[in-house]
Amino acid sequence: MAKEKAEETKAEIIEDIEESGVPEKIAKKEEALDEKEQLSEKVDTKKAEAESAENTPEAKDLEEKKKALLKKAAKLKEKLSEEAPKSEELKEQVRGKKRTDMLIPLEEYVKAGIYLGTKVVTPDMRPFVYRRRADGLAIFNTDLIDEKLKEGIDYLSKFEAEDVILVCKRQAGWKAAEKFSELTGIKVFTKKYPAGVLTNTSLPDFFENELTIVTDHWLDKNALNDTIRVNKNVLMICDTNNFSKGANQVIIGNNKSTKSLGVIFYLLSRGYMKAKGMDTTKVPDLEWWTELDENKK
Repeated sequence: MAKEKAEETKAEIIEDIEESGVPEKIAKKEEALDEKEQLSEKVDTKKAEAESAENTPEAKDLEEKKKALLKKAAKLKEKLSEEAPKSEELKEQVRGKKRTDMLIPLEEYVKAGIYLGTKVVTPDMRPFVYRRRADGLAIFNTDLIDEKLKEGIDYLSKFEAEDVILVCKRQAGWKAAEKFSELTGIKVFTKKYPAGVLTNTSLPDFFENELTIVTDHWLDKNALNDTIRVNKNVLMICDTNNFSKGANQVIIGNNKSTKSLGVIFYLLSRGYMKAKGMDTTKVPDLEWWTELDENKK
């Protein structure tokens, strides 16, 4: 009887313990401890693996290579810092040499404003533009201006004066264009280009040419179109707002100011006469060409 009583009491105690949730708490605690131990083992494993790797020959070799590269980089940096002034001197020498090879001093190009473009830049002229000013004006690269002028002179020199015409409807270029014509013997059309003079053989003033020099394709479009129609050559002066379509050779620069056009026609006159063996002493000084007084002869 006593034994049965004890068993009954034990069962009641166990039932009370289970209802209190203590076994579940103990089980969760044990599970958390197991996870902690497993995580600790993983961390220890990685540390151990890293420590082992540090002591391998490969790791030591890698560390030595790293030190060697850092040392080499330090020496190279020191060498570059020593040679930097020499490099700058060399660049300046190259710039100086390039400027001495220019048709006229860089200062003269700048003074004439030949590098000043417009606010509009066509796709054709974009490669020659250096930057834009704060006011939106595009700026030509002066080195490229000089190069294109040299190319223009060489191209023009392939033709005889009697086979060339110059068209310049812009008033700012009349004085220089007429002097260019006087010096070289090349026929010039300023104020007005006679319609059909290159295409209509029945006209009394019909002129069969081989090359047309176009000052501005917008103003001189009739002469340009006629020249293209008869399949002749075109040497075109292009500002940033010009298209070079139809041109066999281009000269880049400001084609809207007296000074800039004066520089262009001065260099074309001098270069053409020199190439043809003509007396270049007859060419007025650059100052004459860029003089704003239209009455000066």
